[in-house]
Amino acid sequence: MNSPQKESAMAALLTKTTATWPQGQAVEAFALYRDGMIAGTGGAATLALWFLLLDGLAGHPLSTPHMLGTALFKGGGGLVPPAQVELSLGLVVAFTGLHWLAFALMGGVASWLLGLAEHNPDLGFGVLLLFVLCEGGVLGGAMMVAEPVLHAWAWPSVLVGHLLASAVLGGYLWRRHPRMVIYP
Repeated sequence: MNSPQKESAMAALLTKTTATWPQGQAVEAFALYRDGMIAGTGGAATLALWFLLLDGLAGHPLSTPHMLGTALFKGGGGLVPPAQVELSLGLVVAFTGLHWLAFALMGGVASWLLGLAEHNPDLGFGVLLLFVLCEGGVLGGAMMVAEPVLHAWAWPSVLVGHLLASAVLGGYLWRRHPRMVIYP
């Protein structure tokens, strides 16, 4: 049998090695992820409103999220011009929720990276470069994977929508990280 003294020493060692983050670091991490989710929500809302505006002007409100939901959840089968489609609110809501989640995650990661770069300015340029590459990757990936969907849009509207969303997301995070310095 183990002695009570030995068990106490082992419990203390286990407690010491599994201790949680110090309070200050936990609060800072929570603030970073909260800011990222807010920024991501702003970016997602901007892009959704942009396409709602374009769809509304074309006389087919919500056709973009419906078309993207069809391409994503049904494999692109059954893509038809917006004038000939019966809108599925379920597909619109499902795609919009997934779209928001992707932007919230992207905002959380961006905020975390900017938090790191605030403490180490040499990382700032890398974060900026990663952002540009990710934006290019999203647009390039969409052109390769969702070709039938992109034929239904003019690609400049996709580019402008993503740039507007990026400006909102980036602008919010830039204001939330005032000590951010970028060294090349």
